[in-house]
Amino acid sequence: MERRRRSSPKWRARLSLLVAAAAIAFLLAVAGARSLTLLGLGVAGLAATAAALWWALSHHGLLRVLAATLAALLPLAVLVHYAAVGLLWATLLALGLWALALLTGRAALSAAGRPGAPQHHEAPPPTTPFLVMNPRSGGGKVGRFHLADRARALGAEVAVLDPAHPQDVAELARRAVADGADLLGVAGGDGTQALVAGVAAQHDVPFMVISAGTRNHFALDLGLDRNDPSTCLDALTDGVELRVDLGFIADRVFVNNASFGVYAEVVQSAEYRDDKVHTILQQLPDLLTHHTGPRLTVRAGDTIIDAPQAVLISNNPYQLGDPAGMGRRPRLDTGVLGVVGVTVDNAAQAAGLLRGRHGRGLTALAADEVVVDADAPEIAVGVDGEALLLPTPVTCRIAPGALRVRVPRHRPGVPRARPPMDWRALVRLAVAQQQEREPPGAVRMWHARCGVMAGLASIRLGHAASAGPPCALVGHLRVRRPGVRLG
Repeated sequence: MERRRRSSPKWRARLSLLVAAAAIAFLLAVAGARSLTLLGLGVAGLAATAAALWWALSHHGLLRVLAATLAALLPLAVLVHYAAVGLLWATLLALGLWALALLTGRAALSAAGRPGAPQHHEAPPPTTPFLVMNPRSGGGKVGRFHLADRARALGAEVAVLDPAHPQDVAELARRAVADGADLLGVAGGDGTQALVAGVAAQHDVPFMVISAGTRNHFALDLGLDRNDPSTCLDALTDGVELRVDLGFIADRVFVNNASFGVYAEVVQSAEYRDDKVHTILQQLPDLLTHHTGPRLTVRAGDTIIDAPQAVLISNNPYQLGDPAGMGRRPRLDTGVLGVVGVTVDNAAQAAGLLRGRHGRGLTALAADEVVVDADAPEIAVGVDGEALLLPTPVTCRIAPGALRVRVPRHRPGVPRARPPMDWRALVRLAVAQQQEREPPGAVRMWHARCGVMAGLASIRLGHAASAGPPCALVGHLRVRRPGVRLG
């Protein structure tokens, strides 16, 4: 009982605060006043590195080479200086303690605010399922896992696409429904899944995902097994149904996201598929500096993002603040689109991105409708990995609960990404639960202790440390909300 109590979010929050305080106290004890100089040097090094990376990406030729060299040497120079003054070991140990505090704190916040699982309901097995399979997807997973044979053995009709003769998969799905199919499924990439999902939603028949694509983002967010796509076939005999949202861009369905700006423009190039890296490096400078490509304007509710270089609109918001979680959506049934915009016009703004949610270059919000306009009659868009050209303005909207998805009853589930670190929320978590169980004297003592630790944790160059120490500033986004706030 005691072990369970001490592993609760409250005790994790307390441990995180104590370790963070220990990290700062240790550095102060070892370096004294020089710790502030070390902190300032680290922040300056990060800012200069970010500026150098911007120069490297936004220029050609010798300037790019010099900027890239500078970006590589600056962090090394900071470490050499720490070693020269005999404080490298202390700095690394303090950073290690702070990293432990961050991991523990985020685990506490994650345990305290877990998103509810999507509601599922029982549904009878399909009697005439129809599955579309792309033999080339995922490097040949359809053949490697014998998906067509296994599906036919379970009573499904299977249409295996012929790579030499492209077919209209949406038309195949519509014809199957007209012939009496009571379930549509896809073993293929996200783009193919989106086309068939649109038909399933239109006719209100269940849709089934078989994780035979390369990345399987939609399958990941449905909690399916991406390592063994054959397990997805269990949904035919022992499955349940979920109701999830669908994104629409113009009249086209997307299950994952639609991207505008730099990435969408680059993938339109004929050279991109033959030499991706060289094409990106060649086109980036002009696209980042607005010398080529359209100038975008994004309107979402009351918020306007002017001239962003990149915009990502997703079917439900992605988990932010965690690099590992940027490819995950905790829920697919929130009824809102996620919007992330990046606007960086110079090296100073690139360095300002290190301020995370306080930086002006990053915007994250949620809305049920987003309009992307441009100073061009049509713009490049990447929709679930497919490169398209669409007339402007482009309207993206969400259709809540539009798709019935049949999934196996027993499946791995959605990997949970931890929420962004919020020291104030961590203090509230530690103190609020304490007030429920401990006498007033202990509460006052804990309040005082947390106040000292929060004050120490707030030491940062020029602004509050709600986003974390210099080493943890990258990856946080400021959140605007026309309606719904993202974590």
